[in-house]
Amino acid sequence: MNRLNKIIAILVLSSMMIGCTKDFEEINTDPNKIEKISPGTLLNPIIYEVTSFNTERAEAFTFEIMQVQIPYPSVAGGIHRYDVSEAAGNSTWNTYYRWLNNIKEMRAAAVAAQDPNYEAIALTLNAWVYSNLTDAFGDVPMSEAVKGDEGLYTPVFDTQKQIYTTLLADLERANTMYVTSRPMIYGTDILYGNNISLWRKFTNSLRMRLLLRVSNKPEMDSFTKLAAIINNPAANPIFTNNSDAAVLKITGEVPNISPWGRAIDFTTFRASAAFHIDNLNDFNDPRLARWNTLARNAAGTATIGYKGIPSAYAGPESQFAYQPSNANVALVVATPTNPMQGVIMTYAEVELIKAELAQKGKITGSAQTFYQNGVKASIEQWGAVMPANYFTNPKTAYNGTLERIMLQKYYALYFNDYQQWFEYRRTGLPVLPKGAGLMNNGIMPVRFKYPVTVRTNNNANYLKAVSSMGGDDINTKVWWEK
Repeated sequence: MNRLNKIIAILVLSSMMIGCTKDFEEINTDPNKIEKISPGTLLNPIIYEVTSFNTERAEAFTFEIMQVQIPYPSVAGGIHRYDVSEAAGNSTWNTYYRWLNNIKEMRAAAVAAQDPNYEAIALTLNAWVYSNLTDAFGDVPMSEAVKGDEGLYTPVFDTQKQIYTTLLADLERANTMYVTSRPMIYGTDILYGNNISLWRKFTNSLRMRLLLRVSNKPEMDSFTKLAAIINNPAANPIFTNNSDAAVLKITGEVPNISPWGRAIDFTTFRASAAFHIDNLNDFNDPRLARWNTLARNAAGTATIGYKGIPSAYAGPESQFAYQPSNANVALVVATPTNPMQGVIMTYAEVELIKAELAQKGKITGSAQTFYQNGVKASIEQWGAVMPANYFTNPKTAYNGTLERIMLQKYYALYFNDYQQWFEYRRTGLPVLPKGAGLMNNGIMPVRFKYPVTVRTNNNANYLKAVSSMGGDDINTKVWWEK
């Protein structure tokens, strides 16, 4: 190669190297990796994943402990016999904290984008998840939680009072932040389709749930605050019909799929519990057929109406000379035309909260009307037709008692994460029959034990929390129960 050709070759190679260096960062950027999240990036995954997990836990834990559905056959043990293992709450702890970290990131992105609607939604989601977490365990880390990126791996435990005070203040603030004239521009959310007015109603309805939860603690002044919400709907809009409710429509279209990959797993080795079935029979309730299958004779050759198995039964299954009712598998089949319900919070719950407040004389209005509104909303939520004579039945007519309201609330909270269990712990209602096979001295467990990893890796703060609460036991009551 002569000298001129060498010079030309060097110049060409040099220009190529300069170009490669200039574009190197762009060329080596993964197009599938999100470098910077928007406030909406995590919204749908949070809604779907937490709701999906909660729906699974409703079936796996709440159904059993609250006598909705039980394992069958069930020779011994089981949650329905109050045999709650040390690890029963592990998935709840781990799942909630994973998504609380994502909620934190969502809120930070909303603040950075100066978008008050997404920040208000993040505050609402945070209150939703943290309230379930603290009600399941008691004192939990919050103020120092999900700060691993800051090198904080051993967070202090906040007391339930501190947590509820913070969450309620956050929800009150969120209510004032929504700007209905400002559109949500970061994608379409799967819960409300970017309807800001409905998100605001969810915020305030959730605030009602949380205020009622701590209403046994006078220092929280819950009844005054609840009355203020209800008496000023313009400033505090809440659910007013089933269309407002926070119920995720799970369509079966990826990624919005049923938590049960095989629907049959929902009913395999399961049976409806007698308490759940017997009341619905007494009510002549149209939800009975929506939720359950018909029982059959021992040979399986004929149906015999709706009949469940007593929870916590003792002895062999041979004592039951029939094939019991089971949950309806259609409940967990998700299709675009008949979506599965992922229940977060319902309009029926709001009306039954108002019924309780009116029954206790804390708000004006008819407790009977609120009660009837709540029952009707629940029946229609599940696609059934409200019978015209439903409330002429002595078993369903409002009789002025909290017991009657809470029995219907038990059914209104069907498939709603841990809410039946939480409300039972708050009120002791409905009165559940106690089977002969109960363990734990027949005492309803009131919380999960902290995971072993928490006790091991954050022992000093764990011990402080346990000392404050009075123990780490399934029978250690949480703050608002006392």
